[in-house]
Amino acid sequence: MTCRRTSTIAAMALVCALSVLSVPGPAGAVPLAGPPAAPPAAPDDPEPRSRNLQEVRAELDDLYHDAAVATDAYNAAEEEAKKQSDQIVKLANRIQQLQDKRDKLKDRAGAAARAQYRSGGVPPQAQLVLSDDPQEFLDGAQRVRQGQHATTTLVEELTTTQDDLQLYAKDAGLYWKELDEHREKQAKRKKTIESKIKAAEKLEKKLEKEERERLLQMEQDAAVQAQTAWLDTGILDEIKGKASARGAKAVAFATQQIGKPYVWGAEGPSSYDCSGLTSQAWAAAGRGIPRTSQEQWRQLPRIKVRDMRPGDLIIYHADASHVGMYIGKGAIVHAPRPGRDVTVAGAGSMPILGVVRPDK
Repeated sequence: MTCRRTSTIAAMALVCALSVLSVPGPAGAVPLAGPPAAPPAAPDDPEPRSRNLQEVRAELDDLYHDAAVATDAYNAAEEEAKKQSDQIVKLANRIQQLQDKRDKLKDRAGAAARAQYRSGGVPPQAQLVLSDDPQEFLDGAQRVRQGQHATTTLVEELTTTQDDLQLYAKDAGLYWKELDEHREKQAKRKKTIESKIKAAEKLEKKLEKEERERLLQMEQDAAVQAQTAWLDTGILDEIKGKASARGAKAVAFATQQIGKPYVWGAEGPSSYDCSGLTSQAWAAAGRGIPRTSQEQWRQLPRIKVRDMRPGDLIIYHADASHVGMYIGKGAIVHAPRPGRDVTVAGAGSMPILGVVRPDK
């Protein structure tokens, strides 16, 4: 028994030795002792690729978020520039009116000077003293007083007009200066936005078609997960508000834009950014609201999520950098980001900052 076991062990050792020797290697090479190499990852192992796509998605989210913040700043500055331009037009019209008034006053002053010249340069007071007719003297005295008052008023009005003209011209100059400064800042903001979007597009272009599809699926899965978590709170059972007449019009306008592309700074009619869509929807409903999501959050009346109704605006992220319009049944219509179209999404698919009501 012992011999048979010994023979078996010896035979196994011989097989092992032959196996080692049969491994191909460089001729004459002496095998070196060392730890065995780690087996290569299986080609169909999704973990490394999935982890890379998660990093890509996070980077894309950051780039598009930064672009959205810069877009909001750009849109706010555009609104300010429009106000300044309107003010410059008003000032220009007022300056023209004052110039016309000044010219008429100068004509009147010139006419008075010519009349005095034609009378021989004799002041009315002297002509009055030379009169022998008492009635003519009294009538003349009244005319002199009226003439003196008219002359004084004319001089004062001309002086005031000249002063106003200079003041309005100065104000117009200041507005022009501010407008030029805004244009310089806008050029920088535009460059920032375009660089962020270009970097995101470049990053996406590096992905294979299959990877881009998986990335889109990851975005959709994350949105569904967030929406499901929001609905699981039971919030939809509390939201029972009905749209106002204007709110219904705003919803109708916004939903008609579904399928149109997101373009930063756009207010329609062929493309929109997030706040361009909401502001134009409410404009179509007869209610002007601020242009940017941050100003919509800052200026419009805030309400609780459970009290919202279709037409209300949901502001997203801690910096109020995104906005969508609630359309009922736990859904919003919004313009998501560059590369996406106006679409319907879950109201809880993004972090909610709060809700505002334009027609409260």
